[in-house]
Amino acid sequence: MLNQQIDPNRYQNQNQNNFQNQSSDFSTDLQQLFAQQQQAFSENSYPNIEQRRQYLKKLKQLILDNKSQINTAISQDFSNRSHSETEMFEVMTSVLGIKYALKNLRKWMRPSKRHIGILFQPASGYVLYQPVGVVGIVVPWNYPLFLAIGPLCQALAAGNRVMLKMSEYTPEFSALFKQLIAEAFPEDWVTVVTGDADVAQQFTRLPFNHILFTGASEVGKHVMRAAADNLTPVTLELGGKSPALVLADANIRESARRIAFGKAMNAGQTCVAPDYVLIPESLQTQFIAEYSAAIQEFFPKLADNPDYTAIINERQLQRLQHYLDDAQAKNATIQTITEASSGRRLAHYVLSNVSDDMQVMQNEIFGPLLPIVSYQQLDEAIAYINQRPRPLALYYFGYNKQDQQKVLLQTHSGGVCLNETLVHVGQEDLPFGGVGYSGMGNYHGYEGFVTFSHAKAVFNRPKFSLMHLFYPPYGTLLQQLILKLFIR
Repeated sequence: MLNQQIDPNRYQNQNQNNFQNQSSDFSTDLQQLFAQQQQAFSENSYPNIEQRRQYLKKLKQLILDNKSQINTAISQDFSNRSHSETEMFEVMTSVLGIKYALKNLRKWMRPSKRHIGILFQPASGYVLYQPVGVVGIVVPWNYPLFLAIGPLCQALAAGNRVMLKMSEYTPEFSALFKQLIAEAFPEDWVTVVTGDADVAQQFTRLPFNHILFTGASEVGKHVMRAAADNLTPVTLELGGKSPALVLADANIRESARRIAFGKAMNAGQTCVAPDYVLIPESLQTQFIAEYSAAIQEFFPKLADNPDYTAIINERQLQRLQHYLDDAQAKNATIQTITEASSGRRLAHYVLSNVSDDMQVMQNEIFGPLLPIVSYQQLDEAIAYINQRPRPLALYYFGYNKQDQQKVLLQTHSGGVCLNETLVHVGQEDLPFGGVGYSGMGNYHGYEGFVTFSHAKAVFNRPKFSLMHLFYPPYGTLLQQLILKLFIR
């Protein structure tokens, strides 16, 4: 997922061990906020279920009471963002995630019983899920509500204190969210930090008990290095080039519409957006026609269209234009499938005859550009996917069960949709996360609760014990019999 809020170049010549010696006012403020949360956690290191539920309900009500303001603020940050899109895919998904946590929290908190071997009886064992402490969450600009609320919900469900660093690319929403959180939560339980890339660097160098970062893969490396100085565990959700693989038995019209929906959402500024399409060569022309028809149906015009999201800022717009110019200079076939761009409302493009030396095929696109790559045999398509960094998502279109299994077993990606795009991210009972270059660790639902918990193993022995049979001196007849019975 593209996220420019931490500039990776700023890390190159930086001494990451001098955090405590920094003199800037904001660094001092960050240290004070962190120390305040640490102290509060030490005084209540295992919030009971009533406290956790209370804060989850507050979080839900905060969203419901202010959804109109949230929609407006996010739209202002983008210059235009469909209020309906925000309400369906940020507000609704956030509320559903909180409801799911409230429904399942008692079950998640319950100690997990484990088997104890016969040699160690009588005894019992279980896993106790403890809050890890103070959690740091770095929120990107593309879905600033959903990608703040999701991990915040699960960190609160696990009983933690939380600090969130918002993106400077969404100043209106970040300021609103900071205000709303301050009104609903004590500062020593949840607090929101705003600021530029320097603040983000200072934030990731705090000795959190866990950091969840959503953003670009290259930036994720620097976050991980900063966290390493404190041995802080990290969950990285990093995006990448997620392929849509269309097979010969797919319904081309319906597949094109579903891919168009996934690509058009937020104008392609989605970490799991279909990044390129792999399709049998004989079906390429038909697919492009159906995809173009779907996009034109969704957005009959761009100018003043309230449903069409703009590119977040000029920097990102120029990056996308550079991809187009580079592809054209290297002989790609570029088709404009909507009316010309209007302001930062960038037209949709389909690119065919693409090659690996093009920028659009090397970097995550994060915009309404769709490259098409043709193939002859399924094995060729699988090899193409496997020769590249592992993506955050893979979208398979086709109904042959054997081919589905072949792709599922022979490729690696954070998640998969069969005959759909994007919607796996909204399933709270499915873990969400990347693999390899697209990230590490999972969150959402139960996996989120576990991510922000320490699974403490507990072995419980009653008064009566047979362990004295194993005490020295060794070599007794009984010990020899035990070894003979259990080592075969």
